[in-house]
Amino acid sequence: MQSAATSISVIPAQAGIQAEGPPIIKHLGLAEYGTTYAAMRRFTETRSATTPDELWVLEHPPIYTVGIAGRAEHFPRSGEVPVERIDRGGQITYHGPGQAIVYALVDLDRRCLTVRAMVTLLEQAVIDTLREHDVKAGRKTGAPGVYVDGAKIAALGLRVRRGCCYHGVALNVDMDLAPFSAIDPCGYPGLAVTQTRAHGVPAGAEQMGDELARRIARLIEDP
Repeated sequence: MQSAATSISVIPAQAGIQAEGPPIIKHLGLAEYGTTYAAMRRFTETRSATTPDELWVLEHPPIYTVGIAGRAEHFPRSGEVPVERIDRGGQITYHGPGQAIVYALVDLDRRCLTVRAMVTLLEQAVIDTLREHDVKAGRKTGAPGVYVDGAKIAALGLRVRRGCCYHGVALNVDMDLAPFSAIDPCGYPGLAVTQTRAHGVPAGAEQMGDELARRIARLIEDP
């Protein structure tokens, strides 16, 4: 794991490049949240009809992010971790080192995917990835994300603009879970959270992020 956050400079592909094929996977290491968020928005606003889709694999320094439906009663009750309001769906969640994040910058219209289908695809990618490590995971009705034995192991949220989505999915791998106890994760008081390490998976966040991104890419190509 990298010890210092890196900045991001992402320039969408130029018009004329063929958009067929799987998404491009980019590994960004440990990246500041605000810089990444701005880069995702810029990529989405400036991409063309032929810009290839991309999957960004990364980790963030400690931060709480709050979606457009976020309510103050779910916010941190203690601690000094910064809180940032953003434009994805959902409530509040926590990001920190040791969590594998894959941001999906995908042209849903071009891929003939609805928002619901994309959410289901991301959940399935996590379920399939965990199955490869002998961890049985599943969905929970009315609560987007992926769960193991009732505890949330992956959270997700998307924003769609101009028929294209950004944000994505965060898989808890080998991280400090304590900051989750200061909030109501995803707006659910008392929701238990877990991580792959607790289920005997030795792989770190970098490896799990890469595996997850490759699984997402395959499902996007053949949903």
